[in-house]
This record gives sequence, C-alpha cells and structure tokens, in this order.
Amino acid sequence: MAGMYMDSVTTICALGDNYIYLCRCGQDAAFVVDPGDSSVVVGVLEEQGLVLTAALVTHHHFDHAGGIRELKEKTGCEVIGPAARIVNDKDVFEVGAAKIQVIATPGHTRDSVCYYLQPSKGNEGGILFTGDTLFIGGCGRPIECDARAMWDSLRKIAALPDDTLVYPGHDYTEENYEFALTIEPNNTIMKKRLQEIRELQNQGRLTVPSTVAQEKATNIFLRADTPEIKTALHMPNVAGAEVFAELRRRKNAFG
Repeated sequence: MAGMYMDSVTTICALGDNYIYLCRCGQDAAFVVDPGDSSVVVGVLEEQGLVLTAALVTHHHFDHAGGIRELKEKTGCEVIGPAARIVNDKDVFEVGAAKIQVIATPGHTRDSVCYYLQPSKGNEGGILFTGDTLFIGGCGRPIECDARAMWDSLRKIAALPDDTLVYPGHDYTEENYEFALTIEPNNTIMKKRLQEIRELQNQGRLTVPSTVAQEKATNIFLRADTPEIKTALHMPNVAGAEVFAELRRRKNAFG
C-alpha cells in the first residue's frame, strides 16, 4: 500500500507557497488534503479522470480550507476535519483503500491534526500529511497554543517510523535551512542539505516529500533537545521544550 500511496500522490502548488495533495485511494477515486484553492484541484481531477471522495483538512485556516465549499458543491465529497466531520486523536477511518489515522497536533492552531496513511501488511512505511505543524527543515508558528504544545506535537511526529514520508502544507524549505545555519553555521550536514534543496529548486523540482528520519537528522526544531543545539544556544541544562521555544522565537524574528 505504501508504494501505491507514494506513486499516486500528486502535489499541487497553489496560492504562492501552499501544497495541496491529491491521493488516489482506488482505481478512479481520490481524496484531497488541504484544498485551499478548489479550481486547481478540479483541474487535476479532470486531467487524471478521478472522482473526489473526500477532502481532509488539517486546520481551519483559509489557505488550507478555502476551497472546501466549492469542492463539496461540485463533487459531493465528504469533508473531514475542523468544522465538518470532526476527528479526534487516534481515530482511524477509511477512504476507499486508504486507512488513515488521525494524530492531534495542537500548536499552530488548537484544532491542528496530521493524517497518517498507514502502510498495509508487507509494505514499506506510510505517509504523513502535516499541514502547518511540521515543514521540511522547520515547523509551524504557534498561534493558538504555546510553544510547549507545539513541541509535544512535534515529538509525536518524531515517534513515527523513520521511513514515513512527510508531506507538509507549505514550501518554506530553503528559508528553514538558512535559519538553521544561523544557529549552527558550521554544520556540514545542514550545509549539504541546503545545497540539495537549492539544486532541486534550480531544476524546477519539488522539495517534497521528506521522511521522518531525515527530519530528525536535519530539522533543527526536532533537534531542540540535543546537546548540540543546547550548546549552540548556550542553554546546556534547559529542558527541550524551553530550547524549542527559544528556537521558535528566533525563527519568528528571522522570517
């Protein structure tokens, strides 16, 4: 199933730096994640000859949910997420052939969730749609919750299998690694990662997906509890949640 998922995820760029994901869940059926713009989704559905069965929303912000009403009117799809069919932490539901687990990840908003497409028996890891909770090399800005809530949510993601594919809601990748190098300017792994990202962009290629393993190794926010980051911030004896809050404060000022 994981192979099927990866092969059948279409990444749609919209609204500047948003990512919308269309995922096949049957021969002619698909669901969409965070359709901030309905028109681009309808266009891809028509191109691929797919019927939209469900729209999954990670949180209520307009750039992730703005296309819901029109998509429901045009396709009759089920809407899952805030202000529709409400889902709770650890809920598991099915959309066609896809079995999806809900992971509550408050931080950016109180109602933020991630959707984990579970792998079927005998296949490789699943897929995680993270909305504005985890970005490649970064994380969302805590708006409706405090930094500790976001940190706890990120640790939930870090606990998933390493081979889980990560599909975030925005492309802030280059900026995230540029920020990370202000904290660890001599980190050769981070420098290499930034170079890889820039090469992808120069080739007109997408920076998604990442993996949980790659994020744990190179995402400075997931590394907030490591001795290296604590030393870099001169916070050697401070708890991870407080180190994360300081990183997030600096990122807010960075951009």
